[in-house]
Amino acid sequence: MTINPQNTIIIVALESELPAHLLPDWPVIYSGVGKVNASIAASIAIQQYQPDVILNYGTAGSLDHTLHGLIEIGEFIERDMDVEALGFAKGLTPFEDAITISFGHDGVRCGTGDQFVTSVPDLWTEVVDMEAYALAKCAKAYGSDFRSLKYISDMADDSAANDWQANQALGAEQFVNWLNTAKHGGDTRT
Repeated sequence: MTINPQNTIIIVALESELPAHLLPDWPVIYSGVGKVNASIAASIAIQQYQPDVILNYGTAGSLDHTLHGLIEIGEFIERDMDVEALGFAKGLTPFEDAITISFGHDGVRCGTGDQFVTSVPDLWTEVVDMEAYALAKCAKAYGSDFRSLKYISDMADDSAANDWQANQALGAEQFVNWLNTAKHGGDTRT
C-alpha cells in the first residue's frame, strides 16, 4: 500500500514524539494525550482533510518483553471499558459487536486507556497506549483506513515513567524511514 500526503493525515499525541519539521510535506496533527483529546483532534482533522488514510504514530509501553523498536498495531482494544456488572465482557463497549477494532493490517494488539501503565492491566494486550483505540474508532466511523505505528518506549513496569521520559523521542527517525518506504510503495512490515 502506498501512503502519500495528498490522502493521508498523521495524528500524534505530542510534538516531542514526532517534531513537525521532520515531515514538512505531511499534514501532522497533534492531538494531546488521552482518548478524549484524540477523538476530538481526529474528528476535526477528518472533517478538514477528508483523508483516505489516518496514520497514527506515537509511543507505547510493552507487556511483551520481546517487542522493541517500531512496531505496527493490528488490533485495537478499549482497556478502560468495564461493564462486567451488566454482563458484558471486559473491554467490550455495551451494545457493540466486538471488543477489538481491526483494519486488516498485520500487527500486535494494543490496549488503549487513560491510565499510564506501570503494571500489567486486567485486560492484557501486547502493548498499551493512550490514544490508538479512539483514533481507530473515529477512522471506522468516518470510513477511513487506519494504520498505527508505535515506538516501544518502556516495558509498562515500575520504571515506565522514567523510561518514557528518556525514550519518547527516539522512534521519530524510525517512523520517518518507515513513512518514506510506504510513500514509495515499499515493504512496510515492521
